[in-house]
Amino acid sequence: MAKRILIVDDEPRYLRLLEANLRTEGYEVVTAQDGMQAVSVFSDQPIDLVLMDVMMPKLDGFGATQRIREFSNIPIVILTAKGDEQDRVRGLDLGADDYLVKPFSATELLARVRAVLRRAQPPTDVGPSRFFTHDNLKIDFARAEVWRSETPVSLSATEYRLLLQFAHHIGKIMTSEDLLTSVWGPEYRTDKEILWVSIARLRQKLEEDAHTPKHIVTRSGLGYLMPPLEE
Repeated sequence: MAKRILIVDDEPRYLRLLEANLRTEGYEVVTAQDGMQAVSVFSDQPIDLVLMDVMMPKLDGFGATQRIREFSNIPIVILTAKGDEQDRVRGLDLGADDYLVKPFSATELLARVRAVLRRAQPPTDVGPSRFFTHDNLKIDFARAEVWRSETPVSLSATEYRLLLQFAHHIGKIMTSEDLLTSVWGPEYRTDKEILWVSIARLRQKLEEDAHTPKHIVTRSGLGYLMPPLEE
């Protein structure tokens, strides 16, 4: 079954261009021209991925991303203008999974879409044990569910895959390049920004105090790790 992608942009020319490129690759496409319409369209039908422009009337891309994240973890890719680093960080911080900087080529667009959809697939590496615990953190590998102190935690597919890297390599320091390559793919290995924001979001969701983390710890100049629990 073809993946259905929602494109949200207030520029008709850009909508047509994106739609043509995605349909050529076999994707189903639906469109919206502002954030309010995007939330409505998203609520009315199954969507596999959202391409979300930032600057739009009525409700901008940030507001629409925030609303969608209130009830869905479907992948969202923010479309930002060249050089707008603050927009990229804000979009990622609100729950977007990735970003594309305008102008971008059809090749780059399709590569990012494939990468995000690949990350959205449930991991199959359950491991020798179904459950993993680390202090008050618990993971059910079979159901891809996470709890903090018996309270369910909602993670995006990317956040969950990032958490698995730490759980499967407990006690091992993982470099930024290791994590980016394993979770996002080799083409992202230098994109430190997307990793920093994702780590920060994970800590906000998993840690009792994100400023003094115990599940995902930074080793300055080296990388990150989930420290082994003391016996």
